Amino acid sequence: MSLIHNPHDKFFKETFGDVGMARSFLKNYLPQEILALVDLETILPQKDSYIDQELQESFSDLLFQVKIHKNEGYLYFLFEHKSYPSQGIALQLLKYMVRIWESKLKESKTDKLPLIIPMVVYHGQEKWNSSLKLSGIIDNYEQLPNAVTQYIPEYEYILYDLSTYTDQEMVGNMLLLIILRTMRDIFIKDTEAFHNILHELLISFERVEDQEKGMQFFETLIRYILSTRQDLELERIYEIAKEVSLERGEVMMTIAEKLIMEGMEKGLKKGREEGLEKGREETKLEVARNLLGLGIEMDKVAKATGLSEEEIRKLMN
Repeated sequence: MSLIHNPHDKFFKETFGDVGMARSFLKNYLPQEILALVDLETILPQKDSYIDQELQESFSDLLFQVKIHKNEGYLYFLFEHKSYPSQGIALQLLKYMVRIWESKLKESKTDKLPLIIPMVVYHGQEKWNSSLKLSGIIDNYEQLPNAVTQYIPEYEYILYDLSTYTDQEMVGNMLLLIILRTMRDIFIKDTEAFHNILHELLISFERVEDQEKGMQFFETLIRYILSTRQDLELERIYEIAKEVSLERGEVMMTIAEKLIMEGMEKGLKKGREEGLEKGREETKLEVARNLLGLGIEMDKVAKATGLSEEEIRKLMN
């Protein structure tokens, strides 16, 4: 049920893009010696993305301006949302950092570069095996004499390999824990195991202090899960949500209906653009199946899709 284009990107930006959530993560996960120099109260999100267009299906990024050692600085998040780690990420990061510097130089009209602390968030199931330093991807770097290495750029990035974190090792407020556990476990192949994880996540929402914000992130999480996992059935997810809370079950149903309708609108638009009547009809039938699966009444399904009641009865049979 993939109804959101690039759901990993959307989930990362809607969660880590929240200043309060980003501040909570940085407070709990920045190395202590760096945290002592960063004024998290000055954090400001920046709008631009620096990722190459052809890589946007695999990576997302977020940039925050912040005071570091009382000077202007930036914290740059690169989120890898493939299920396996990339090689040569240090070079890719360096390219994005140069773009940030070029952008800031144009804005400030100064010849001084601001400090950038690069961070990589990875949530694949395979352990991260790429070097954290630029020198690690330079051929035979460790054998080169200082007379040569002094002319080679070098830096290191901070890595957060969520696949290695246990529940006990994850820290932060309840919402942050829910987000990190979702990122870590989204690629688990065992459907029933994921059902159990989802049940635990939904119970955790009941312990969130700010319930208004919790409901906002609940919708974000459900949209992410339904759009990422192709093996999940709406009826089963609805039952899990109802077991935890009738209210969350009804909210989950509403979110699912919205996703289905959004998917239908995109499908109809695509059908119109391509001039394919067949594409439009198949989209209507798929939406009708999903709505019927949620227990939506036949007349409402007919109204939502434009199908006749006779066509819907055929689907039901």
